[in-house]
Amino acid sequence: LQQELRDKFPELNLAVLIGSVRNTHRMESVFAQYQPDIVYHAAAHKHVPLMEDSPNEAIKNNVFGTYKTAKAADKYGAKRFVLISTDKAVNPTNIMGASKRMCEMMNAKSKTDFVAVRFGNVLGSNGSVIPLFKKQIEQGGPVTVTHPDIIRYFMTIPEAVPLVLQAGAYAKGGEIFV
Repeated sequence: LQQELRDKFPELNLAVLIGSVRNTHRMESVFAQYQPDIVYHAAAHKHVPLMEDSPNEAIKNNVFGTYKTAKAADKYGAKRFVLISTDKAVNPTNIMGASKRMCEMMNAKSKTDFVAVRFGNVLGSNGSVIPLFKKQIEQGGPVTVTHPDIIRYFMTIPEAVPLVLQAGAYAKGGEIFV
């Protein structure tokens, strides 16, 4: 992405940084230096079976990482904090959904407006179920589903991105956009 942006927009003042949302010092230093107006927070463990096997990692990364990032956003004056959430946060039945629901509930009294965007399955995103389904079909099945009555909703990355940006533009604080 860094190379693509530099190729297409050579005049862009672009800073690409690496850091963990679990590292308070790193979050503080990045926010102190750049003081973003809008934060789009997409860092999360989202693979349901792995999070069921390591629930402590889901909580440490998804909940505490979000908390540390949100605290830095508030401390350094971000106007808006947009959390990328999941449809699994609706009446969660697994640790990944529960961890994301906890993140959605972080709407402290703050000068930063905290909002969330819930998605189902985004085709082509990291962790998408489609490559698994495709492999299962190529191998002659079966296609594994969590329940025979489950309904899955899909959208493409080009459909998802404008929705995230719109949420950042329309939000007043506390909303969950679906």
